[in-house]
Amino acid sequence: MNETKKRPLLWGRLSAFVLSVAVIGFLTDQATKLWLLYSFDLGTYGPVQLLPVLDFVLVWNRGISYGLFQQYTDLGRILLIAITLAATVFLWVWGARAQSRLVALALGLVIGGALGNGLDRIYHGAVVDFVHFHVGTFSWYVFNLADVWIVAGVVGLLYDSFTESPNSAAKSG
Repeated sequence: MNETKKRPLLWGRLSAFVLSVAVIGFLTDQATKLWLLYSFDLGTYGPVQLLPVLDFVLVWNRGISYGLFQQYTDLGRILLIAITLAATVFLWVWGARAQSRLVALALGLVIGGALGNGLDRIYHGAVVDFVHFHVGTFSWYVFNLADVWIVAGVVGLLYDSFTESPNSAAKSG
């Protein structure tokens, strides 16, 4: 008889690692936002040039990445919060089944970033973005540390999915 291996649903071998990465990412993101909003008071001071190509500027993002799908109603904001929570649960279950530290790290980063931006939507009604890169007339979108964690996590998952590992993200479903 062929035995099927039971896969964990909510807690697996690397879940503590996923949780640690997510919590550190979330807390770092929220600490920078709270400091810039309430201690530094970026909203009052306006743009602050840190380097010729880097400014801190306060932007309230009511949409998703790159300012897409801006939501100005409570229903739209609640839908974005619900999508964030659903995605977080999906990513957590994936993390419970992760077999490699790279996948666990990547999922923890995405979860921490998603929760950081999700809390912003709940508490502020929009995501707090503040990092602005620009060179000459080229201007990159304004983002925050949660966005960095999400992008880094996605890059990690993509890297893992293209490697010849038996535990790659593309093969662990």
